[in-house]
Amino acid sequence: MSAGPNTGGALRHVLGHLLTPLLMCIGMGLAYLGAFHAPEPHGLRVDVVGSGTTAQVLAQTLQDEADGALDVRTVADRGAAVSALREQRSFGAYLPGERPELLVASASSDTSAMAVEKAFTEVAAAQDAPLKVTDLAPTASGDPTGQGVFFLLVALSIGAYASVAVIGGVGAVLPMRTRALLAAGTSLVVSLIGALFAGPAFHLVDRGLGGVWAMSWLYAAGILAIGIGLHTFLRRWTTLGVMVLFVMLNFTSSGGIYRPELQPGFFGALHAFWNGAGFVEGVRSHVYFDGHRIAGHVLVLTLWLLAGAALVVVAGLAEKRRGALAEARSGDGERAEAEEEAEEAVAV
Repeated sequence: MSAGPNTGGALRHVLGHLLTPLLMCIGMGLAYLGAFHAPEPHGLRVDVVGSGTTAQVLAQTLQDEADGALDVRTVADRGAAVSALREQRSFGAYLPGERPELLVASASSDTSAMAVEKAFTEVAAAQDAPLKVTDLAPTASGDPTGQGVFFLLVALSIGAYASVAVIGGVGAVLPMRTRALLAAGTSLVVSLIGALFAGPAFHLVDRGLGGVWAMSWLYAAGILAIGIGLHTFLRRWTTLGVMVLFVMLNFTSSGGIYRPELQPGFFGALHAFWNGAGFVEGVRSHVYFDGHRIAGHVLVLTLWLLAGAALVVVAGLAEKRRGALAEARSGDGERAEAEEEAEEAVAV
């Protein structure tokens, strides 16, 4: 007679836990398809080199025909065009003439460079002239598409947010200070793994590995700190929460596949201050662009870490007020839920 009620309770339990992966499915679809399904340039800055009437007319014609896709400006000479590319203020510079040349910096974004090359190949073809393309900032030999940094971001993110479930869930019986120390140690290990991938394993970068490691640590530590702090308040919903923050919104706004100039405005806006964008653009600046603008990217990563540290402090105070640690030590059901949560998160 007891089989019916037990089966019904188990079914309700399973259905309750199925809600999390279904919400993940919806969130991932909305985020990834919304960000990546139809990349189109809008306001993509390019330069036409020259100060004469011909250059100005060409720039204005391109601006009009692009209908908002390109932001076309003129610069006086090649040197000015090179400076704009190396400082990531533009994504292409066209030098008109009998032998037209296009300058790009593919390390800034390979997909942006391809969009620029497509536009100016048509311009050169209209002049019945072959286009010479010069890449002023090519990527490392181990990262020919320039997207290896993005996949490094994915590895660091998974290592960090999956560890949140273990430390915050299974480790819930531990004092918050101990969990915070575990998070700090885990972030160090994750960052060292990331440095191993970026350097000796896959040669994603051919210089500046120390700086890549430092930014990897800042990034992973920020995720772990925020996740550990959130766990006190979200409990079994922590996995979904960190996936929203550090996968759905993070990967799509990082600029690792498409920069904001090729994305819808929402993701482009997130790119200005989200931690994944801080990491990707920070690594690019450090490795390929002589550290230009790196201070701003490191500041973004640091602020996320500081926000996580503040959240950990608030969570620790909240646990003390409501006696959460005492309940965790005596509640077998809560420990089982924590282990369930950790297994679910790591599986995802």
